Amino acid sequence: MDPINENIRAEEVRLVGENIEQGVYPLAKALQMAEGLGLDLVLIAETATPPVCRITDYSKYQYEKKRKEKEIKAHAAKNLVKEIRFGPNTDDHDFQFKLKHARNFLEEGSKVRAYVHFRGRAIVFKERGELLLLTFAQQLEDLGKVESMPKLEGKRMFISLAPKGVKK
Repeated sequence: MDPINENIRAEEVRLVGENIEQGVYPLAKALQMAEGLGLDLVLIAETATPPVCRITDYSKYQYEKKRKEKEIKAHAAKNLVKEIRFGPNTDDHDFQFKLKHARNFLEEGSKVRAYVHFRGRAIVFKERGELLLLTFAQQLEDLGKVESMPKLEGKRMFISLAPKGVKK
């Protein structure tokens, strides 16, 4: 929470804002000016020398600040990880179908984490799973780069792909 009015602990402040003469003023004079306009003195940059204050309506200032933060958050890149599951004996048609989905995910900027899930005795076909994942990565090398090579964790073998960047 920003210090306002009497909560400001500085001897002099730099005033900025509309309808006032900008400059460095003693705190008492700045408070008097804010009161004269029927507004609040809000500290906006505490670390500056002297601290920077604005004469404004505090509730309006808070609303603007929240709106800006919300806008920044909305524009932040959402880094999603999409998962694609294979079996060790995935057929070619299924492979192509899942490859198409992975292409779409990479084009929209999401990371792709593909894995082969080994059930029962299928774990003896580790080489098949690794070959499948390497083929998958090779097919997508134009859109994505491999972040981690295939590695076995429990009953699953993973590979991670990240989008290469924006196409021009």
